[in-house]
Amino acid sequence: MNTAAIYHRPESEYAYLYDQETMHVRLKTAKGDIQQVWLLHGDPYNLELEEWYKKPLAMTKILSTNVYDYWFVEVTAPFKRLSYGFSLEGSDGLKAFFGDHGLFPMEEEALQIANNYFRMPYFHEVDRFKAPEWVKETVWYQIFPERFANGDPKNDPKNVLPWNSKDPDRQDYFGGDLQGVLDHLDYLEELGINGIYFCPIFKASSNHKYDTIDYLTIDPDFGDEAVFKKLVSECHKRGIKVMLDAVFNHMGDESPQWQDVLEHGQASPYADWFHVNEFPATYKEGRDFEDAYDLTYDTFAFTPHMPKLNTANPEVQEYLLNVARYWIEEFDIDAWRLDVANEVDHVFWKRFRQTCDAAKKDFYILGEIWHSSQSWLQGDEFHAVMNYAYTDAILDYFVKKRIPVTKMMAEINNQMMLYRDQTNQMQFNILDSHDTPRLLTETKEDKDLAKQVQAFTYIQPGVPCLYYGDEIGLTGGMDPDCRKCMVWEKEKQDQDLLKFTQDLIAVRRKEQKILSEGSTHWVQVSEVSGVIIYERLYGGNVLRGAFNTGIYPATIELVGETLLDNLATLGEQTANLQPKGFILMKG
Repeated sequence: MNTAAIYHRPESEYAYLYDQETMHVRLKTAKGDIQQVWLLHGDPYNLELEEWYKKPLAMTKILSTNVYDYWFVEVTAPFKRLSYGFSLEGSDGLKAFFGDHGLFPMEEEALQIANNYFRMPYFHEVDRFKAPEWVKETVWYQIFPERFANGDPKNDPKNVLPWNSKDPDRQDYFGGDLQGVLDHLDYLEELGINGIYFCPIFKASSNHKYDTIDYLTIDPDFGDEAVFKKLVSECHKRGIKVMLDAVFNHMGDESPQWQDVLEHGQASPYADWFHVNEFPATYKEGRDFEDAYDLTYDTFAFTPHMPKLNTANPEVQEYLLNVARYWIEEFDIDAWRLDVANEVDHVFWKRFRQTCDAAKKDFYILGEIWHSSQSWLQGDEFHAVMNYAYTDAILDYFVKKRIPVTKMMAEINNQMMLYRDQTNQMQFNILDSHDTPRLLTETKEDKDLAKQVQAFTYIQPGVPCLYYGDEIGLTGGMDPDCRKCMVWEKEKQDQDLLKFTQDLIAVRRKEQKILSEGSTHWVQVSEVSGVIIYERLYGGNVLRGAFNTGIYPATIELVGETLLDNLATLGEQTANLQPKGFILMKG
């Protein structure tokens, strides 16, 4: 028995309240090392009386990575408190007890000592990780406002270019605005999405607006507060939620606060709003990227035009928290997406969460974090993060061919076990965005491959997000090329891809319950044939996806009703699945 690999941590993603009465318990062991695990559990105050350690509850091995197995069980406690430990039987036949004080021989003497057990001292509802139910039902659509549609030429910037007249450079403007989004809400409704994630819309000096000048003003290039209020109202009438992008890690260097620091230096009332290491705040361009800039202040990356905010400063905190409240209370937005969220301190984010919760019930907070994010997802900061680590594994296998299928499976399972089930149900799954090359460009414009990877992603836990234009065949490399103008002429759109995307979104929304809350099972993962069969199970229902990632056709057993397929020939009981093909079925 590999005792060093046995791991559990109380009051974490390994032991947490799922609902008011139910606790989820996980245990990690070395892969293939443990034959069976049982949970020994009961009330901490009646161990001697009931001897509940004699009533083991079998745990289920739910997922595995390349090095670990994960075990799971769901329990309740009549008095809302629990003591628990684990009885293990190794593949070598050895038995052991694992509890708060480590590993013991499987002897009754160790099992009778109350302090040897882990504890959930009380089921505090206030401490339970809670997430808005509506998020699980949402398919998001990301809009880069400057490039979606020009609905009001009167607010065009002076140097605006004709719509879609060229591929975008970093300083180009094409006149996209909020009226353009209003004008195309019918299109979005027909597409099937029910959530819009807007890149920043506040006053800024760039086309991307991540260099905020004024957080309380709609950028004049996009319209004004009246048109935004109307946009939110019209979205809500159609059942579409609205999420805004908040850039609280840094400001733009044209903001009045930073300009005051440049003018008055250390005497500025805003001097401590930023991380100025030496006055005056200056920079000069370096010789190359590695040399970057010779800066006397902290910034986002090495960008001198984005000075970093000191969110530990109480004045900065109050300023930004007022911004958070304002857009919720005055415009009824439903969610914040937080830019560069991992570079802002946890103390501020805890206050931010409290502010948003007080302003609106069931408000959703999404952090931009590209790596493991447990520290932000304990229930008192964010509900979810942009799930790049999860979808990177999918892209690395399906599209980029960097990893074998077993590595993809292991990485997906590992990411699932980093977080509570409630969190996994809220994670934001994207295959491309304003910060990455577009999916069709990554697939070298292979649309069958793009359809396959989208279908696989849409049946994963978490909520999918579609980047504007992907549904009609928009391509683009790394920023700024991924920020092309939306194509609105139907004859220039890929109508087949659009129909496929509508159908895929319809499946996701129709089967939302099983796809958001169902357990995950890898039925078949073959390095030889490239066939992946993946299931979601919930309430006796099964949704199965079969994917042929190999180079030869494969025969797949059909299960129940076919929901969606591509490159498949369906028989009565089996289907012939071509390379890059897939079938989604419900049994």
